[in-house]
Amino acid sequence: MDFFDKTGKMAIGSRLRMLTDTVTADASRIYELYGIDIKPKWFPLLFILTDGENRTITGIAREIRHSHPSVSNIVKEMTAKGLVKWVEDKADKRRTVITLSSRGKKVAAMLTELCKDVEVAVEGISKETPHDLWKAIGEWEYLLAEKSLLQRVKETRKMREKGEIEIIPYEPCHKELFKSLNENWITQHWEIEPHDLDYLDHPQEYIIDKGGFIFVAIYKEKPVGVCALCKMDDPIYDYELAKLAVSSEAQGKGIGTILCNAVIEKAKAMGAKVLFLESNTLLKPAIHTYRKLGFKELAEYHPAYERGNIQMELKITD
Repeated sequence: MDFFDKTGKMAIGSRLRMLTDTVTADASRIYELYGIDIKPKWFPLLFILTDGENRTITGIAREIRHSHPSVSNIVKEMTAKGLVKWVEDKADKRRTVITLSSRGKKVAAMLTELCKDVEVAVEGISKETPHDLWKAIGEWEYLLAEKSLLQRVKETRKMREKGEIEIIPYEPCHKELFKSLNENWITQHWEIEPHDLDYLDHPQEYIIDKGGFIFVAIYKEKPVGVCALCKMDDPIYDYELAKLAVSSEAQGKGIGTILCNAVIEKAKAMGAKVLFLESNTLLKPAIHTYRKLGFKELAEYHPAYERGNIQMELKITD
């Protein structure tokens, strides 16, 4: 089996490079065939300068879609060969621009027949295939400009990882996990408070037995995250979303958002109308998640924790 049959589409970069190398090698021989002493990489610059207009390196880079350093190097090589030269810009005498030299114009004129023959040859290849490669390249360029391959891979990875995440109800065997995950994030910035220990040392008594709920996130069969729904004795708020924590090695996979959604759905199922939470603005990813889920910041603060500097609410609708 061929290497690319084994790798499949994940080796698209390698395969395109091989195709580019093949075409570029033939391009060098084609120039020799027509007696034209240029490198294939010079062609784009030579071609656009045939219209007689002078250009800056920045303008050329934008037009042929190369990087500024790449165009700068090509200009140096072509200048050394006597194909292009720098001249004073007629519109702005303080700067210089690039134009074809006399020799460059002669070489450009020699390209006319070559270009016609190459175009016919390429059209011939296209007619022998069921797919229009030139059109397909344009389509790929458009789509990748909208969203890069890197971004598409990131999204695919996140979707795959989400499929490996399971949310289950808390069980007594998760007691140490619940405590350790929460202690880890709290002690990164603050001290454990007595109010924390009530919940972390006695989650069954202080959360579940009082009408609350705890969810545990499982990733690849390993518990990696927790979040609690705590019953509140408050005239406005029915429940509090609290004790959200995800292990460091499992962060960045959307587990926090999935846990919060599970808590919100549970609160909704239990008839809650308004959900409360307290946090700290140092926890930017968490605050971003809460806002994305619809939580709004409260104008007045009555923090239950010394570290609390933001309180939020979510009005639950059916």
